[in-house]
Amino acid sequence: MREKETLKENILNAYQFRHATKEFDPNKKIPEEDFRFILETGRLSPSSFGFEPWRFVVVQNQELREKIKNASWGAFGKLPEASHFVLVLARMKKDTKYDSQYLQNHFRNTLGMPEELMGKYLQRIEEFQKSDFDLLEGNRPLFDWACKQSYIALGNMMTAAAQIGIDSCPIEGFDIEKMNKLLDEEGLLEEGSFGLSVMCAFGYRVKDPRPKTRRPFDDIVKWIV
Repeated sequence: MREKETLKENILNAYQFRHATKEFDPNKKIPEEDFRFILETGRLSPSSFGFEPWRFVVVQNQELREKIKNASWGAFGKLPEASHFVLVLARMKKDTKYDSQYLQNHFRNTLGMPEELMGKYLQRIEEFQKSDFDLLEGNRPLFDWACKQSYIALGNMMTAAAQIGIDSCPIEGFDIEKMNKLLDEEGLLEEGSFGLSVMCAFGYRVKDPRPKTRRPFDDIVKWIV
């Protein structure tokens, strides 16, 4: 019992430690094994229907970092000081539509799903996309849905980082058309398979933040019994 209480305390301490770090120490670098651990928590994250509709692009190239910094006001103060910088990409409609080649290959070859089961599963996904969530009108709804999945992975990576004393800052401060054009020119969007969902800087803080503040527990949580 004490071991569980200690684990809970350590996890909550990590949440208290985590904050959106605005200034990173350029002289401190995250060890490779630690960052691979962070990425692995993203890879193992859950996604709706098991799509795994994401790609994590770790940008360490200084030339590309400079281009991103100049194209994204949210990243301007984080680059090049951040130890590691990640572009979280989400799959576009061409890969996430119920009849896409990506999904068939993914379910067959990655998940090892039997053919007879896969047909029924894809039919259920078709119903979900057409009727339950109305995701097939235009290109944006399915992409936005995939972006929501990518944020699950992002949250897990930031929490895992905090648990081992590494700081992070999620970044949405960018012109999405300008950034997608830049990434497409760099060959990172794989001919329309991906679009930029969010970015995240990782490293070590220069100074401690103010104490964390949140709305009261009972204002956030409501019980229906």
